[in-house]
Amino acid sequence: MYKRRLKKPDGRKLLLYSRHPIPSDIEAPGPSPHASSSSHLRWHPLRGEWIAYAGSRQNRTFLPPAQYNPLAPTTDPAHPTEVPGGAYDVAVFDNLFPTLTLDAIDSPPTIVDTAPGRGVCEVVVFTQDERANLGSLPLWHLELLIDVWADRYLELGALPDVQYVMPFENRGVEVGVTLHHPHGQIYAYPMVPPIPARELERQKAYFAEHQRSLLGALIEAEIRDGRRIIHLNDTVVAFLPVCATYSYEVWIAPKRPASSLTDLTSDERRDLAVALKTVLLKFDGLWARPFPYVMVFHQAPSDGAPHPESHLHLEFYPPYRMPGRLKYLAGSELGAGLFTADTLPELKAEELRAVEVSFE
Repeated sequence: MYKRRLKKPDGRKLLLYSRHPIPSDIEAPGPSPHASSSSHLRWHPLRGEWIAYAGSRQNRTFLPPAQYNPLAPTTDPAHPTEVPGGAYDVAVFDNLFPTLTLDAIDSPPTIVDTAPGRGVCEVVVFTQDERANLGSLPLWHLELLIDVWADRYLELGALPDVQYVMPFENRGVEVGVTLHHPHGQIYAYPMVPPIPARELERQKAYFAEHQRSLLGALIEAEIRDGRRIIHLNDTVVAFLPVCATYSYEVWIAPKRPASSLTDLTSDERRDLAVALKTVLLKFDGLWARPFPYVMVFHQAPSDGAPHPESHLHLEFYPPYRMPGRLKYLAGSELGAGLFTADTLPELKAEELRAVEVSFE
């Protein structure tokens, strides 16, 4: 993998990645210097967790015209050109309207504890082809993306203010996507966020008692059962967990308990790319349309401590609602976190398994 680091006119970084050497004459586009964004955290005393506040995000681009292309030259400040053309495959740049920023140095006094919202928010442009999506990319491109995500985990995780690095993708207007171009994001948090923190706590307790991975034990049981398996290859499995909260909630994980993307072997990265593409094609094939989803990576914290309990995995969630098919969340689910599932994961897995996919 080749990597080139550039700086935008407003000071934000731009990283280009490719399978081949990147031309030295590519320049970083972007808006002129603007007022820096800031954010802060407030402590939620009842939940025991931090809440981020970033008012500048109210000014971010939302649902631009369908013909808008973030690669095309433009002087429109509402729709800036963020990445250049040229011979490269993937671009990563600092979000223009970040939730967290290393520039945050102050937090306003309130009746609860506050802290500067220090961290990093990056945008990952998967491809220069605006008509593509993650599932339509060839396997070599998905493997490159996995390498990019691993590189960002290493670089961002080494920052002193960062405790957790989470790549993710929001796909579709149903889940709030603000740009049409195929892209994802990476958040580098100053703490381990609540959901992965709870998962890691459970994994740590299980590892202390059994000296093995909790998710690894679940994967072995799922493979033996077989009813919820969507895809299985030499090193990676995709399945609807027996305890799925959402319809069509799919997890993808290495069978071996690799703690983060950086721990994956070349074979595991290739098999992960195959599993990822298979699941995405099944989603689109089942619905006969681009299926909206949230894809999130859960992996070890980047706090410098060993985490043998951590087991890397991707989780896919459908949108909260899709008229006629997916359920609406009710008070018990949103207010108490006790979800009432209207469908069985075994039946949803059956639907997805029945979808024939082809990489051609």
